Amino acid sequence: MGDLMRGKVAAITGAASGIGLECARILASEGATVVLVDRARDRLETACASIGPNAAPLVIDLLNPQDVRGMLPAILEKAGRLDIFHANAGAYIGGPVVEGDPDAWDRMLNLNINAAFRSVHAVLPHMIAQGTGDILFTSSIAGVVPVVWEPIYTASKFAVQAFVHSTRRQVAKHGVRVGAVLPGPVVTALLDDWPKEKMEEALANGSLMQPKEVADAVLFMLSRPRNVTIRDLVILPNSVDL
Repeated sequence: MGDLMRGKVAAITGAASGIGLECARILASEGATVVLVDRARDRLETACASIGPNAAPLVIDLLNPQDVRGMLPAILEKAGRLDIFHANAGAYIGGPVVEGDPDAWDRMLNLNINAAFRSVHAVLPHMIAQGTGDILFTSSIAGVVPVVWEPIYTASKFAVQAFVHSTRRQVAKHGVRVGAVLPGPVVTALLDDWPKEKMEEALANGSLMQPKEVADAVLFMLSRPRNVTIRDLVILPNSVDL
């Protein structure tokens, strides 16, 4: 166990599985108290039990504005403070626009954009008042390189990148850092609707990363000296030619 994050409190959305869970594990292993935020109560409790006493569950439906408004008080009640907020929760939809379901797009866009921005809005005044903090987004390589087979998802991540870049410039004067980790394809539940043949090909040629590799990058970003901001950290498998 290390101490890079000792004394810090982090809250991570979408933390019951995938990238969020691995980020919670690595921050807790470095001494942070981590509040895992998700709507899946059973998975949250299992995840926190696997991490240990440094982890606390917080059941929040990010698509419910009232839940989001109550998120900061709930975090403070559980952990006493908040130093790091990781807006990680998200959804994925790929495929041709002409074959898409606009109602499904709405839900994904609400989670990837509106819920993420509302979450930051909920916690940012606390960080500004204390004069320090970190806001981190799980974005995607699709936020900087338009991906032809996922136009709606790509659009959501371009919106995230615009928010990261502009908000960072607004709040830097308050000691609050804002950045994004932008991974290529990662083995998580978000890829469940990939075509079977595409998934098999990606696994065979090594073009998928593991959540732990993203978590390592997040720890690097958060452990930089306070005078340094990692605005965007792109991580890709070697076999991805972008």
